[in-house]
Amino acid sequence: MKEGWKEIHFKDFIKLNRGFDLPNDKIEEGDYPVVASTSIKAYNKKYKVSAPCVITGRSGSLGTVQFVNQNSWPLNTTLYVKDFKKHDPRFVYYFLQTMNLDSFNSGAGVPTLNQNHLHFLKINIPKTTDHQQRIASILYTYDDLIEVNNKRIELLEQSARELYKEWFVRMRFPNYQNTKFNKGIPEGWVKKNLEFFGKVVTGKTPSTEVEDYYHGDIPFIKTPDIHSNMFIQATGLYLSEKGVKSQKKCSLPKYTLCISCIGTVGAVGITTASVSQTNQQINSLILNNLYDLEFFYFAITDLKEYIELFGATGATMTNLSKGKFEKLNVIYPTIEIIKQYNKIVSPIFNQIENLQKQNQQLTVIRNRLLPRLISGKLEVKA
Repeated sequence: MKEGWKEIHFKDFIKLNRGFDLPNDKIEEGDYPVVASTSIKAYNKKYKVSAPCVITGRSGSLGTVQFVNQNSWPLNTTLYVKDFKKHDPRFVYYFLQTMNLDSFNSGAGVPTLNQNHLHFLKINIPKTTDHQQRIASILYTYDDLIEVNNKRIELLEQSARELYKEWFVRMRFPNYQNTKFNKGIPEGWVKKNLEFFGKVVTGKTPSTEVEDYYHGDIPFIKTPDIHSNMFIQATGLYLSEKGVKSQKKCSLPKYTLCISCIGTVGAVGITTASVSQTNQQINSLILNNLYDLEFFYFAITDLKEYIELFGATGATMTNLSKGKFEKLNVIYPTIEIIKQYNKIVSPIFNQIENLQKQNQQLTVIRNRLLPRLISGKLEVKA
């Protein structure tokens, strides 16, 4: 046992309790977050738990741990820390992340975490709260930097999107007062299919039976890799050179638009690697002109509802084929207007790309430090 550490049972570390039902299953809009097993679901007028609140999934999604630094309402699909037993809340939050809680699944159908199965686990923790706080503060520094960057990204994207709406939705582009309109479309603007503006590529998955096709450094993009990030900085799976060569026609250059078109449709992401590929659930648009990138990112994002309707087949899953995707219509401005928009917004997109890259690097470092700090392998001095 390392000096300054002690072995205890999990039940002596913290007390977990099941989350709460909502009255009549209704969420009344308010100031307090309603926390589901993986994220904040909504905001309610009332709360059940005082801050800080550490929450993990109990039913459905296991293993995700959340730190909510305000009064909140944990849902019945969660477990929340009712009693920290004088241990540092942030240390508890980080400690739970290292426990692989999804491995304690006791459900037959729906994954379920039974807190009773944790009670007599033996764990090692720092003896003093001060020591716990020192460990948590190092990890929190990374999380805080990531959060600050996320807020900056959100503001930057809002500014670029707002200018898009002003120019291309409200039609208040430069010199719009002196422009003639015909049936709501400015003179010189055209209505064209997406295929007119670039090459559409539908992804494909290399044979999973060939081990040599995988474990390289070429991003293989799936729908979850696109969600919540404008730029695709990392993927859950990577291909080898051999895997990419097995389907050369599916390769995408940097700054290609990837759009999810099967299942959860309408998510849009931009590639950042010199070469990448996607699976068959994604249609990608390799633009003829890169000055169109920012315009088409928002134009296709705004087509989400139409993609859902256009891709509906009557089956349980929405499926927008390559042929249907190519025929999606976009009202395209004059080259002069597009280039003006690109000149203003391109630096904003560059900032977002750099901040997302920074976050990816911070996340990698933080995730490497986490198990070493929590286990005591990496010593933290006073």
